[in-house]
Amino acid sequence: MNSQYYKLVWADNFDVSGKPDPEKWNYESGFIRNLEEQIYTPRKKNVRIRNGNLEIIARKEVYKNKRFDPSIQNYRINTPFAEYTSGSINTKDKFEFRYGRVEVRAKLPSGRGLWPAIWMLGANFDDIEYPKAGEIDIMEHVGKEPDKVHSTIHFPWDNENGIRSVTKNKSLEEPSENYHVYSLNWTPEKIEFLIDNSVYHSFSIDEAGRENNPFRKPFYLILNLALGGSWAGEVDPQIFPQKFLIDYIRVYKKIEQEEKKAGL
Repeated sequence: MNSQYYKLVWADNFDVSGKPDPEKWNYESGFIRNLEEQIYTPRKKNVRIRNGNLEIIARKEVYKNKRFDPSIQNYRINTPFAEYTSGSINTKDKFEFRYGRVEVRAKLPSGRGLWPAIWMLGANFDDIEYPKAGEIDIMEHVGKEPDKVHSTIHFPWDNENGIRSVTKNKSLEEPSENYHVYSLNWTPEKIEFLIDNSVYHSFSIDEAGRENNPFRKPFYLILNLALGGSWAGEVDPQIFPQKFLIDYIRVYKKIEQEEKKAGL
């Protein structure tokens, strides 16, 4: 990135130990999505800042589902407990943006059944059916493919499932042993995915349609470590605890965009 063309508009360097800044981050709690095996909690045992990193920690432990009700036909509620806990945080209603560059320096956990992700959802996600708000997966990694990372775009489509997903993966040597910078360039024309400043996946926004295109609207950021579920598969119970380490997350805007907004 040529820094003379960009302005930093939001960041977290995770340099103050303790819990994440509540002015920047929300927690998810409970069973949330994808038939995953973990319960998310806001405890420091699962989400904390230590030694200059955000640590999202997955643990093997029995944890009661506080929403448990066997009469409700929804796994999020009628599952009495989880055998694993983990963490998920997001910037919904605290920081949402349209177009820009995202950079996240991170080291991934390692083991079968792990599913760390750096991703984004449309800011209107709670108001409309999925996937109408759109989803941008900057980085996903499943432990059963230890040397591969994935980036994906999800958006509504007129087909049997009502969704289209455009994905690409990249081989990456030992992502659980080394930090890498996972990035996104989002412009009115395209979305590019990068690792260590090298583009490996590009998506034309017009592919998502001209009317109600979700990628022309604001999104918010999500960091989480999931277990099992619809993609990651069987979890190895012998690997815990596992940590997803994030050194920093930064969002930039092109300088000319900021000047236009200010009327300069």
